[in-house]
Amino acid sequence: MGEVRPVGSIRFREIELAGRKPHEIARAGIGYVPENRDVFPTLTVRQNLVLGQKSANGGGRWSMEDMFAIFPNLKERADVPGGALSGGEQQMLTICRTLMGDPDLIMIDEPTEGLSPQMVERVADLLERIAARGVAILLVEQKLTIALRIARRVYVMGHGRIVFEGTPDALRADEAVRREWLEV
Repeated sequence: MGEVRPVGSIRFREIELAGRKPHEIARAGIGYVPENRDVFPTLTVRQNLVLGQKSANGGGRWSMEDMFAIFPNLKERADVPGGALSGGEQQMLTICRTLMGDPDLIMIDEPTEGLSPQMVERVADLLERIAARGVAILLVEQKLTIALRIARRVYVMGHGRIVFEGTPDALRADEAVRREWLEV
């Protein structure tokens, strides 16, 4: 997202992204959901969502009504400051705010960390909905069951390099990789 200087090339839709500013990368169709949630704490839920809109008149795959339908808690708390939400609600808000920018690729870093099992399930459902609407997802996730549930392609990294690349079924079948890199 332009925060760290990359080594090499990063291309999305034939556009070189390395060296670009974060807003230019976002305009290229990439959305980012950070691990630390980064809601605007003094702005309401509704205001946080409006800030995420790609354009003032909307027109993307996602609307505020969609966000409220997916997460009724956000609708109930639409006029509550983002900082007053629970951790799970803040995670929902952050994902929804990113979707309001109508990305073609969404990068999501550890979306289930610190969430209750019920909220983890809701986030997993949302990820499936995102993919069903034609948005590619680059997911960094330690909960293997969630990652394998939504993934079409899996990469396992160890010590800064890719140690496995394949389908979820291939990973399930590769006991050595799972034992070495994924299981405690």
